Amino acid sequence: MQKIKFHNIGLRDYQETWDLQEQFFQEVLKQKETNDPNLIHHLIFCEHPHVYTLGKSGDEHNLLLNYIQLQAKNAQFIHSNRGGDITYHGPGQLVGYPILSLNHFGLGLKEYIHKLEEVIIKSLDQYKIKGERLDGATGVWLDVESSRNIRKICAIGVRSSHWVTMHGFALNVNTDLNYFEYINPCGYTDKAVTSLEKEIGRKINFLEVSNNVLDEFKKVFDVNIN
Repeated sequence: MQKIKFHNIGLRDYQETWDLQEQFFQEVLKQKETNDPNLIHHLIFCEHPHVYTLGKSGDEHNLLLNYIQLQAKNAQFIHSNRGGDITYHGPGQLVGYPILSLNHFGLGLKEYIHKLEEVIIKSLDQYKIKGERLDGATGVWLDVESSRNIRKICAIGVRSSHWVTMHGFALNVNTDLNYFEYINPCGYTDKAVTSLEKEIGRKINFLEVSNNVLDEFKKVFDVNIN
């Protein structure tokens, strides 16, 4: 069974967290290169101040604000090296960054993303919310069979280099959804974004959700986390 070191770092600047991911990435890569039998993977949970991030294949035109408007919204705009298009991170959103050696889990990238989606789907099930996959799109969605009311509750964008992962998922818990109005989320112009708070109709205990997601991560990936 693989070992994962868990880091719950709270509200943290996006670039600072990205730098931390890079640090852990290098550590895991070095352990792989030396065939360290005690390789340790990492999992970061955090929230970010208001920030829009654009994936390496994304289109800047999906950000609908100019620089001055961004400043007025107290938001940053950062080019990321993850996959996917544009998304928003902010307070009330649970962001998870697993830094894993996929070889040690016997996973390919597609299978890995499938497992991340499964973690969120099982976590939502605890709140009697049916999370689903959408053909041709990553992330977790609600009402997939409804062309008019399909909406995204969790975005997923990852990077894998030398079969070591970075970036991850962003689950909207008590997120201010107004910030999604200033982008075409993940490049889509015809699909809405939602949150646990909106679906249930009240603020949700953020720590409770974090613990539930962590528990499901342990089960889905079959790991020890400490």
